[in-house]
Amino acid sequence: MNLSNLKPAAGATKTRKRIGRGPGSGLGGTSTRGHKGAKSRSGYSKKIGFEGGQMPLQRRVPKFGFKNINRIEYKAINLDTIQALAEAKSLTKVGIRDLVDAGFISSKQLVKVLGNGTLTTKLDVEANAFSKTAIAAIEALGGNAVKL
Repeated sequence: MNLSNLKPAAGATKTRKRIGRGPGSGLGGTSTRGHKGAKSRSGYSKKIGFEGGQMPLQRRVPKFGFKNINRIEYKAINLDTIQALAEAKSLTKVGIRDLVDAGFISSKQLVKVLGNGTLTTKLDVEANAFSKTAIAAIEALGGNAVKL
């Protein structure tokens, strides 16, 4: 075997249909377009969403609601999750980097700490946002809730 006799595997390639090259080819005449009608003509293209005259889906379905372009999406992390992470890695300061390394969030996500669960150790917690209950729970043990 060398470069001069390489071939693709059997059945791996197909020959292209040569349309409109006379009756002998079997694909002359109507050139696989059928007889007459708009679809047989050159330049035909149906509109996007056209359903043959039936009322299209985007007009049948009612409009409702709106998308707030100023919405800030946070990933919620509870205090019990932070406590478990601090115990597992014996941390006194839990930041966003620690949460990313532990796999709780991706590096692009913003974090909001929520007050679900209990803290048992004094921790300094860094996040983008905190709930009031989370701040109260962290500061009750003498820790700091640092907003980034």
